[in-house]
Amino acid sequence: MEDWAEIRRLHRAEGMPIKAIARRMSVSKNTVRRALRSGEPPRYQRKPRGSVVDAAEPRIRELLQAVPTMPATVIAERIGWQHSMTVLRVRVAELRPAYLPPDPASRTSYAAGELAQDDFWFPDITVPVGSGQVRTAKQLPVLTMVSGYSRWASAVLIPTRGAEDLFAGWWQLIQGLGAVPRLLVWDGEGAIGRHPDKLTAECQAFRGTLATRVYVCRPADPEAKGLVERFHDYLERSFLPGRVFASPADFNAQLSGWVAMVNGGGGGTWSARRPTGSPRTGRRWCRCRRWRRPPGGTGSRGCRAIITSGWMAMTTRWTRR
Repeated sequence: MEDWAEIRRLHRAEGMPIKAIARRMSVSKNTVRRALRSGEPPRYQRKPRGSVVDAAEPRIRELLQAVPTMPATVIAERIGWQHSMTVLRVRVAELRPAYLPPDPASRTSYAAGELAQDDFWFPDITVPVGSGQVRTAKQLPVLTMVSGYSRWASAVLIPTRGAEDLFAGWWQLIQGLGAVPRLLVWDGEGAIGRHPDKLTAECQAFRGTLATRVYVCRPADPEAKGLVERFHDYLERSFLPGRVFASPADFNAQLSGWVAMVNGGGGGTWSARRPTGSPRTGRRWCRCRRWRRPPGGTGSRGCRAIITSGWMAMTTRWTRR
C-alpha cells in the first residue's frame, strides 16, 4: 500500500514519468501502470473456496419450493446432513426469501403522538456554498420527518450526516413539531445505530434526554417507513422541479415555505385530513344549503346543520407535551 501511494504521488504531484518511477521504486513498469489505473489501494483477496453445503443446495431448493417455511433442522433430516448445522442454517436463510409468498399490502393506522418516521433525502441538486465551491446532496443531505397520525412533514438541509449535524437538525424538526413522539423510526444510519438494541452512545443520550424510543428498521425494508418514503417522492415531484438555489440558506428558506404550505397552512393537501364527504376547501355546507361555515362552526337558529369538530386542529393533537 505504501508503494502504491508513493507511485501515485510521484506521477501526479511530481510529474515523474513511468520509466523513472519504475527505476526509482525498483518495480516493473507494468506495476507502475497498474498502480496508476487503480482507484483504490491494493488488497489481498483469497480465491473463494466452495462450501460443503453447495452439493446439497439443489435438494434444499426442492424442499423450500414445496414448503417455504420448513425449518432448517427438518431440512437437515431430509437431506441426511452430517456436517455443521451453522453453515446449513446460513444457506437456508439465504435461499428461503426467494420461495416465501410476498407480504400482502396493508394499511397501518397510528394514534396521535405514537410515531414519527425519519430519513435522509438526497435530491439531485448542486448548491453553491461560497468561494466558487458547490456541494451535492451526498455532502449536504436533507433530513426529513413525517408523523404517523397527522402526516405532518418537516425537512431541513444539514451540513453532513455526522452525529453533531444529524442530532442538531433532528432537534430542530422536533421543535417545529412541538411535541416528542413516543417512537422515532430510522434506517440503519451510522450516527443512529444498525440495530434497535445497538444504538450509538450519541443516540442513546439524545433519546434519553427526550424520553422516547428509537427503532431501527431491518435492512432493505423500505415498507417499514413508507410514510417518509412517500414524502420523498412528493418532494421530488412537487418541490424540486424548476427550482434554483443560491445557497444552503436559500434552499432551507424555500423548503420551509413549501413544507408549511403543503402541511395545510396555505391550501396544501399533504398532511391535512378531511372529514368524509367534505370538499377540499376544508369548509362544509350545512344541510339546509343556505350558507357555508368553517369546520367546528354552528349554523344559525333553525338551521339543521350537522356540527363537526375542527379537523385541522385534530391533525396536531398529541398525547404528551
